[in-house]
Amino acid sequence: MTTQLVNPLAERLKRGDLGLALMVHHARTVDIALAAKVCGFDALYFDLQHSPLPEYEVAQMCVAALGVGVTPLVRIPEKDYGMALRVLDGGALGIVVPDVANADDVRAAVAACKYAPLGQRSSSASLPHFGYQPVPVVEARKMLNDNTLLIVMIESGAALECVEDIAAVQGVDVLHIGSSDLSADLGVTGVLTHPKVTAAFERIVAACRKHGKIPGIGGLAGADTNNYEYAIKLGARFMSAANEWALMIAAGKERVKSIRALAPR
Repeated sequence: MTTQLVNPLAERLKRGDLGLALMVHHARTVDIALAAKVCGFDALYFDLQHSPLPEYEVAQMCVAALGVGVTPLVRIPEKDYGMALRVLDGGALGIVVPDVANADDVRAAVAACKYAPLGQRSSSASLPHFGYQPVPVVEARKMLNDNTLLIVMIESGAALECVEDIAAVQGVDVLHIGSSDLSADLGVTGVLTHPKVTAAFERIVAACRKHGKIPGIGGLAGADTNNYEYAIKLGARFMSAANEWALMIAAGKERVKSIRALAPR
């Protein structure tokens, strides 16, 4: 039997299509993967930087996502590459690295998350990506390198100044703009239409185009949809489009409002 590994988000991005991720801060059970699939999300984005999600529960949800054809991504705390290795071995097909400041930071991320010759990731046997089947190590490492997304976040003025060097690093797939933190670092917190912010977006996207990387933008959820339209027209192809808690609150408010409107007055 031929072993195959497919990353649905990566395949969509390779085609130049828009890849959308559902961020997870609170969910603890595997049915979040089914919900994401039904909604049409390409990826689940488990945020271990800003939430107390336990690793073992994230690993279970990653395996569930693999089973339904949704790409499991994990954002690690800053430079926690031990965690990156554990969640990759546990089922993730992508790592989101926050707060990179320069090309050296990015090279360290590549070293931790990619196998040789790109990096120095350590091998593990019986991975869930292959249904725990034994796969020859050379074949397994190549398939995982080809299908594991490395997403680095540009969210500071320091990273912006080095963005061309960052985009040139081999082994990186996506430069993901953290628009909230970037706008704050540029002195215009939350004003995503400010000329400083739009100029930063344009510079980052241009660096991606020059070096064959995919531009992504996060931090737009809950904002005016014009921001999404601008980001897509600019060239962004990966977005953290919502988080599960915000979607539940928004839907809950709308349901209560609509039912109360039916009550006699």
